[in-house]
Amino acid sequence: MSDCIFCKLISGEIPSTKIYEDDHVFVFMDIMPLTKGHILVIPKEHKESVYDLSEEQAANLFRVVPKLAKALKKTFHPAGMNLLNNNGAPAGQSVFHFHLHLIPRYDETDGFKATWRTKEKEYPLEKIQALATELSENI
Repeated sequence: MSDCIFCKLISGEIPSTKIYEDDHVFVFMDIMPLTKGHILVIPKEHKESVYDLSEEQAANLFRVVPKLAKALKKTFHPAGMNLLNNNGAPAGQSVFHFHLHLIPRYDETDGFKATWRTKEKEYPLEKIQALATELSENI
């Protein structure tokens, strides 16, 4: 896609801090890292979100994630790691080319907060089961 910044990184039209590349995947350092070692994993073929990935494209992406996570752990010695993906503007996606963030975590004060909040304090088990049934029917 000609106006996509990530496609321009892949093509070399604009510079990147590439750390890994294969036939299907391009991996680079985030230029506005949340923590030391924050990287992005993207498909080489332009796909806007997870909804647009084929099973094969997703497999190609996630096949390299353990290798990358182990390299991050060996290099930077984080205490943990967040894997983050935002799909669609309401979820916080700002670059509309699928990308998976690998965010090394060092401690609770490293500057990144991953918190879970719901509008309701707790779903009744019956409501959760009804949602599970509905979702299962669409797989």
